[in-house]
Order: sequence, then C-alpha cells, then structure tokens
Amino acid sequence: MDQQTIIKLVDGNLMPQLGLGVWQTSNEQVVKAIHTALEVGYRSIDTAAIYHNESGVGKALKEIDIPREEIFVTTKLWNDRHQDAKAALEESLDKLQLDYIDLYLLHWPVPHQDQYVEAWKQLIELKESGLARSIGVCNFHIEHLQKLMSETSVVPAINQIELHPLMQQRQLHSWNATHHITTESWSPLSHGGKGVFDNPLVQHLATKYEKTPAQIVIRWHLDCGMIAIPKSVTPSRIKENFDVFDFRLEKEDLTAMAELDIGKRIGPNPDTYTGDHIK
Repeated sequence: MDQQTIIKLVDGNLMPQLGLGVWQTSNEQVVKAIHTALEVGYRSIDTAAIYHNESGVGKALKEIDIPREEIFVTTKLWNDRHQDAKAALEESLDKLQLDYIDLYLLHWPVPHQDQYVEAWKQLIELKESGLARSIGVCNFHIEHLQKLMSETSVVPAINQIELHPLMQQRQLHSWNATHHITTESWSPLSHGGKGVFDNPLVQHLATKYEKTPAQIVIRWHLDCGMIAIPKSVTPSRIKENFDVFDFRLEKEDLTAMAELDIGKRIGPNPDTYTGDHIK
C-alpha cells in the first residue's frame, strides 16, 4: 500500500488527507477502532466534545507506541461553549490526555446565537497560546466565513462540512479553495453508502479499478483535494477505507461523479441548526 497524502494547511501545518471519524462511537469502541486504524496506517483522528468519547480517544493514544507528533488529533467546540472556549478546550485536553490539540474547530455557527465571531476570536487566542496548533470551523456557509474573516482577518485552516457524492457542495468547496481554506468532508460515504454504493456509475468504477464502492468514493474525495474522515468501528472496513493510495480516478471519471450530486443533505442545515440534535 502506498503512503497516504499530506495536506499543507494555510497556516503551514501539515494534516493527513485521510483520517478516522469517531462520531457515534462509545469510549470502549473507540479504543479498539483507533488501535486498528493506527496499525493500518492512519495518523489522523477526528473527535468532538459532544461525541462524549474523548476519554476513549485519549486512552487509545496512551496505549500505542507512536510519537505524539506523528498523530494529528482534531476535536471541536460545542455550541453552548462559544463564550467559554479556553475552558472547553482545557476540558477536552484533559480527557484526551494531551498538552495541545492539532486542530480545534467551531462545531456549528448557530447563527441565531450570533456568538461565533466571539468564539472564533477565542480560538485565535488559543492558537497563539499553543494549545491549538491549527484552528478552523465546521458547517460554515460562505456568509458565515465572510463575517469571520472580515471581523478578524484570520482565515480558518479547515471548513469541515457535510460532503459526499449526493451532496457535493461544489460552490462552497470552490469558495473555500479560493480563500485558501481546506475543505474536509464529514459523512464522506453518505451514512454507510446508502444511495451511493449501489449507483451504477460507482459500481462501474469499482469494477474498472478493481476496488470497492467505498474505496472509489474515498478516492474521489482525495482526488478532489478534500480531506475525508470516514467513520467505522469494524476492523475490515477501517482497513478497506485506508487502502486507497495505490490508484487515482481518471479525469473523465471525476467529471462523471459530478452527476451524482442531487443536493441531498443528510445532516442539519447550518443556517437553521440550533443544536437540538447532534452531529
């Protein structure tokens, strides 16, 4: 298996292009999943305070014999802590048993609260203090990003958004790229591939490249310049999802994949989401 690709963020820090997502994973499950992932070759783990599994992530990282600087860890600030980011990050670091976080993200803009600019200013201070190496956002639309950047002049390193073949968000992805913001895809397989893996085009490409549908979709994310964090607790799936660095999709196949976009959102709309249910 070829070595995975690394993305250089706008702040100069380096981030693996493929990571392990751990949403809806218990502390017990996450320890086993991370052990498998690190053995396979993953070096990026994406968690969040609201996932309630940071302690499990920390336990797993303590149990492995890999230098801290070789593992990229992301966690996120939940919506009720926009005015209390430093304390929230310190709580996360305590659970993760880490001295710093590689990437700290604002989980949602929650526009009705109108606190995300203040929260972003606090993240800037956390980066300056060294508690967070890189900072970014999740689920931010263009108008949210414009407000952040106009009021602080600090560009988020990452915008982690719902992005998969059925919801490609090409306009937002392009805007991110124009402003040197790296797009990261959550739910990159669209909830286990429902409506994607059985698509005739994806099936055709799986046959053409002698790969599984999941591997085709993950490779599509990577070839489009996005970071992807597929979630799995199944060892065979974790291994399968990482076995994507020995091929690339041809240009015409990337073009064909664009036809799958039907704007089908499976998560909340960032313009109206209040935090009443979790992602």
